[in-house]
Amino acid sequence: MIPLCVPEVRGNEWKYIKECLDTNWVSSAGAFVDRFEDRFAKYMNVKSAVVTMNGTSALELALRTLNIGIGDEVIVSSMTFISPVNTIKYVGAEPVFVDVCRDTWVMDADKVEELITPKTKAIMPVHIYGHPVDMDKIMDIANRHSLYVIEDATESLASEYKGKKVGSIGHIGCFSFNGNKLITTGAGGMLITDDEKLGKRAKYLSTQTKTVLPNGSFYHEEIGYNFRMPNLLAAMGCAQLENINEYSNIKRNNASLYNKFLYNIKGITLPVEREGVKNIYWLYSILVEDEYDISRDELILQLKKNGVQSRPFFMPVHDMPPYKECKAGDMSVTDDIVKRGINLPSSVGLTEGEIKQVCDVIKSI
Repeated sequence: MIPLCVPEVRGNEWKYIKECLDTNWVSSAGAFVDRFEDRFAKYMNVKSAVVTMNGTSALELALRTLNIGIGDEVIVSSMTFISPVNTIKYVGAEPVFVDVCRDTWVMDADKVEELITPKTKAIMPVHIYGHPVDMDKIMDIANRHSLYVIEDATESLASEYKGKKVGSIGHIGCFSFNGNKLITTGAGGMLITDDEKLGKRAKYLSTQTKTVLPNGSFYHEEIGYNFRMPNLLAAMGCAQLENINEYSNIKRNNASLYNKFLYNIKGITLPVEREGVKNIYWLYSILVEDEYDISRDELILQLKKNGVQSRPFFMPVHDMPPYKECKAGDMSVTDDIVKRGINLPSSVGLTEGEIKQVCDVIKSI
């Protein structure tokens, strides 16, 4: 079976993790935590980075850092992994769903402003599958309405928008280091910001608002959260980060091969890369249109029979029981493409032969 997306471990992971074990620095204290934050901030060209246990906790931490809570509304895509929507509920706020673009599958910036109300506190663009949202329009809307922008960049590490790395454009950006992401720590996440005050606030909240007194006692002035990443995971993150440029180049090269082998197949819509952006193609994805000979779900079964793992697009959150009563704009594009979208194998270690094998199944039908 050719898997959908698995980790790539080819660097100093064993060496750095062994150092943690040899020195007994395995928990939240240790040199690799600070090192991972510092190096990630430099890679993203921002002033602050705060490690977390996962991408979900990074998103929740972002909302809490910006004091978003009960009575507030946050505009977010519905075609997404449910995590960003759940975090809005975690803090007591309400999600407001906006449609996506037919070509990029990310938040349609032209449909955001009509959903803004006096309760709106933030916009949460989700850079789904690696293609950036139109951040110029999002930031313009946010600035005119005095809103925060929290970028869910969990699927778009190394993607770029007009020369800036995705996640570094809004007030706060959040990343995931789950096992299927571009770089992984097994579990883990990161919050970044170019605002030092927000960065210090996020770090303070993420470490139980702990102040160490002169006698060594812990003092907590307000409620905090245990979102800390262990040194063990940070060590792996440091090793993975050393290879991020190589991995991102491989992802884009693999996408080029897919484009080459799948070009001009009737009923198959390929992913795009709009002018001025760099799509990392975290998951290489296609749409199965009506002109194709079988449905999307039938194609998934055919791929499985031929030893290829694939996955449909995320189901729309606005149709799920906990969120059916939430506010939403016209979701017609979202409703259409979630029935057509399919993710194809996208591991960094994928070979050209395996890509051709996947494409041969699609072409044979």
